[in-house]
Amino acid sequence: MERRSFLNVSGLAVGSLLLPVFGRAVAAEELMSPLAVKFKKTLADVALNAATSAGASYCDVRIGRYLNQFITTRELNVENVVNTESAGVGVRVIAGGAYGFAATNDMSPDSVANAARQAVAIAKANAKLQSEPVRLAPVKGVGEVSWATPIKKDWRAVPIKDKAELLIAANKAGMDAGASFMQSVMFQVNQQKYFASTDGSYIDQDVHRLWMPVFATAVDKSTGKFRSRQGLSSPVGMGYEYLDGKAEDKVQAAGGVATLYKNSYDLIEDSRACGRQAKEKLTAKSVEPGKYDLVLSPEHMWLTIHESVGHPTELDRVLGYEANFAGTSFATMDKWKSKKFKYGHERVNIIADKVVPGSLGAVGYDDEGVAGRRWDIVKDGILVNYQATRDQVHMLGENASHGCSYADSWSSVQFQRMPNISLAAGKAPLSPDQLVKDVKKGIYIVGAGSFSIDQQRYNFQFGGQLFYEIKDGKIGAPLEDVAYQSNTTEFWNACAAICDERDWRMGGSFFDGKGQPSQSSAVSHGSSTTRFNGVNVINTARKIG
Repeated sequence: MERRSFLNVSGLAVGSLLLPVFGRAVAAEELMSPLAVKFKKTLADVALNAATSAGASYCDVRIGRYLNQFITTRELNVENVVNTESAGVGVRVIAGGAYGFAATNDMSPDSVANAARQAVAIAKANAKLQSEPVRLAPVKGVGEVSWATPIKKDWRAVPIKDKAELLIAANKAGMDAGASFMQSVMFQVNQQKYFASTDGSYIDQDVHRLWMPVFATAVDKSTGKFRSRQGLSSPVGMGYEYLDGKAEDKVQAAGGVATLYKNSYDLIEDSRACGRQAKEKLTAKSVEPGKYDLVLSPEHMWLTIHESVGHPTELDRVLGYEANFAGTSFATMDKWKSKKFKYGHERVNIIADKVVPGSLGAVGYDDEGVAGRRWDIVKDGILVNYQATRDQVHMLGENASHGCSYADSWSSVQFQRMPNISLAAGKAPLSPDQLVKDVKKGIYIVGAGSFSIDQQRYNFQFGGQLFYEIKDGKIGAPLEDVAYQSNTTEFWNACAAICDERDWRMGGSFFDGKGQPSQSSAVSHGSSTTRFNGVNVINTARKIG
């Protein structure tokens, strides 16, 4: 699924669209019974032994059980409930200096051994066409270990009836507040992943993710004009406790124009705001094009970070090995080698990580058995590194993988995928209201909307969900038809101020597409509210006649 597809999914289409991606439909009670670790280790050893006996110099095996539940509602009706399961074994090897991969959903010893031998045969065939051997950075085997997303409430144990009632209550709150139409969806994911390799690792992981997109549409029946507002929830690597909506987790947006959420989410409150603000958009003033200072909330910033920093610093894109979904990259190796390429202002620090609690990218180990870590991508405005895997880091003069290898299924081969990519908070105490005070002519943007960016991730245009005029240090009336245009380096060098750690929070993408055949991953991006000076804003209204 494309990264943008989730913005346009509707009701019944969600289940039918995702079912082929995630596996067979199952009864809800089947979601709770895991595979035994002893069984998984036995299967893994079968694969490792078969691969090395067939001539592999390296082998890793991934045994996966991927569980998903999707609930979609429209107005006061449940439209679809889908439970899916996909389980099987993927074996990757190196033989003759080349990769080979094979997979099977028959989890018997004979079938797994056959898949391992097939992977070796494929590698040997690939070796005849390969100019130089694969070079893997060393990884020390960790023995038998386990890791799990730290959850307090397992979504699988919550009755579907309770979830559906919550979504319908959210829809009703939005309609009572002014929406003509409401849709809410609950995506729930559990990945049970077992990794073993000839390096001596046997890693059992239990990964949980959750997301509740909400869509409100208000219609002026006299004119036929309509406006929409999407929810401001973040997809998270947490349990069902994320929906507790704790009061201490609420974050006031600048000027109090919206209620935002840091470590939990109040679905009802945000849905009510969706309905009210969708209706307010019907009478909002259309923006005057020109140069503005932009104040961007974290709920908006995540998408700008994802597109203008996340994708262009994927090393396979930089090298031209990958161009699907997002093109290649302007951030070429010569810029990195110069050690002085100004990606942004000196206050801009971009950090990659696989460890932030509650994030979509947080895991104990990646799909090459590399422990999660964090590293700098942009330091004091200078491009200092990329995102790389075991077979790439030697190109950067490094001998340890960044730990960002991922496959979206046991049947997919793992490759370089984006870790969490985040803008570090400002060091000096600064709240969103204080940041706004010295803005003479600006626009405050909350939430992510449509976007466009070129194939080198350089020239771009971004919209949003909510727009407010800033005049003489005060947030004023709502605006409509707003989009800003810039290029990546011009934009990040225009960064004028960043709020401190108290305001830092994460957004993210549940469906980040890459590769051919395509794979989908989940990734978070954090920031505090940030100001960019002198950015070009256009009016997106369509003029007829």
